[in-house]
Amino acid sequence: MSAPRPPLDVAIVGAGLAGLIHLHYARLAGLEARVFEAQPAVGGLWRWLPAWQDIQISPVDWTVGDMPIGGAEQPHILANIESWAIRFGLADGLALGCPVQARHDGSAWVLETPQGPVRARHLVAATGAHNRPLVPAVARSAVTLRELHSSALQAPADLRGQDVLVVGGGASAFDLIDQALQQEARRVQWVHRGLKWFLPTNKPKHIAGSVRGFSRLQMSGLSVDQQNEAMRADMLGRYAKFGIQALQPAQPFDLRHDQLIPGRPRLLAAFASIERHSGTVAAIEGRAVTLDDGTRLEADVLLWGTGYALDLGWIEVPALQRLRTVNELVGRCGCLVRSLDALDLYAPGVGLDGVGATSWAYAHMARTIMSHIRGTAQLDLAPVGHKVNHFDLIRYLAPRDPGSFAPDWEQQYRRIALETPDDVAYPMP
Repeated sequence: MSAPRPPLDVAIVGAGLAGLIHLHYARLAGLEARVFEAQPAVGGLWRWLPAWQDIQISPVDWTVGDMPIGGAEQPHILANIESWAIRFGLADGLALGCPVQARHDGSAWVLETPQGPVRARHLVAATGAHNRPLVPAVARSAVTLRELHSSALQAPADLRGQDVLVVGGGASAFDLIDQALQQEARRVQWVHRGLKWFLPTNKPKHIAGSVRGFSRLQMSGLSVDQQNEAMRADMLGRYAKFGIQALQPAQPFDLRHDQLIPGRPRLLAAFASIERHSGTVAAIEGRAVTLDDGTRLEADVLLWGTGYALDLGWIEVPALQRLRTVNELVGRCGCLVRSLDALDLYAPGVGLDGVGATSWAYAHMARTIMSHIRGTAQLDLAPVGHKVNHFDLIRYLAPRDPGSFAPDWEQQYRRIALETPDDVAYPMP
């Protein structure tokens, strides 16, 4: 009888960008690692999103180093994620079409897979913070209008000539309004309970979403409060310039909790023609939508721009299974990524729903997590309680991971922030 296999050093669940980057850095650290993915191919959320979906930052801020990327939309992002697996020879470390349930037995993580149990000393939850489309439960009766979540709008051209109702107050809703206007919907109605801050501009999203100006702001020595003040002043000026003060959120913009969403030129240009209603959907009957204040609207298509819920149901830890939002998970992690509710569990997507270069930030977090697993870095269990963005992430990680950062890291990263051309990706760590 053969002896049982020794446990993996680290199991990584999710073969999106975060999972592949963590596998790459686990191997660089000399760790025995494997990625488990329920879908039959890599890509995570980006594998099944519609082709029109795009990122909230510029393409050069999505990629890292000299990794290829052709644009900002779903096919380009998926191809960029696939290029990681090819470029770094990760295929032999991927278990695809392999859903898991994970539990800790007191000595190691046990992943139940279709091929049998797998044990691992450490577990990285790389399934993302936006992995379950969120559609509110409302009363429905003989519904005849089409209902689609933003993730399911595969053919935006179908909106042409339609009466469209968009529900939501954040990036997904902005995108859906933009699509309805681009496709020349006959009527655009918008229902939102609250609103997220965004950066009004006439520039296309892939230009407006650049974080390079923010990088220079950070590395010029401004505190987070000073960064907030500068960003708020800029956005308030833009809201006034475009005459959209009615869209200003009630709460002040705060980088510790808010995402910086680029503006939508079509929304700004057509603002006066968009029929806005403050409230929530209470019921749908036929093609009529009733709001919580009794307002009755009619539409051919209802587009849910209500975002995504966090779903950690695959981890058999009740405290984690109850979480539904990124901000809730932030409060349950020490040192940004280390779970307070389970041993040797890391959630690298917690801090990235804000401002920054996505792949570049994942690479730094992955490197430090692997250093911690090797014992050369120290991720404590003190909660931060908020997101740490972009170059402030480097300031946070460097003292805790001295083996991964040169003694002159501050000068090095200041040069990266201030001297990297806007059309050149940041170098891989």
